[in-house]
Amino acid sequence: MLPNFKRSETEPPKVSPSFAPASTPPTPSSSSRPIGLARSSERNAPSVIGPDLTINGNLISKGEVQIDGEVQGDIQGTYVVIGEKARITGGIVAEEIVVRGHVMGSVRGKRVMLQSSSHVEGDIFHQALAIEQGAFFEGKSRRSDDPTGDNQKPEFPSLSGSSLG
Repeated sequence: MLPNFKRSETEPPKVSPSFAPASTPPTPSSSSRPIGLARSSERNAPSVIGPDLTINGNLISKGEVQIDGEVQGDIQGTYVVIGEKARITGGIVAEEIVVRGHVMGSVRGKRVMLQSSSHVEGDIFHQALAIEQGAFFEGKSRRSDDPTGDNQKPEFPSLSGSSLG
């Protein structure tokens, strides 16, 4: 059974303020965070890579990351959102991953969501995977009990360094 991925719960603050409860005013931490996702009790604002930013190198975050720019390197985090205009060349490892943009590389997450605007060229290792109609996915999908922990194991053993005799 797939998790309940809903577009309105995973989108950044595009949601109109009328969806917020009338009794409590929206705060930056509550309005930008998807509802119903397990998080630690210590909340920080999400890290945002803006659309005008290009990063050459790896990103490591202990929290939420929203990427709207370009990253040429690997991304590791707890909750990673790849925006519609984002371009990633490298692997992504996170508990939860929502892809709306372009990813060229492997994706490893417990819960992975490819939204209709996504374009993924690479393998996906997951516990739960949801793919919306219209999403582009070229690669293989593998279910794994621990998709984020498998990233250290090579898929096929290397024979190039062995010598017999």
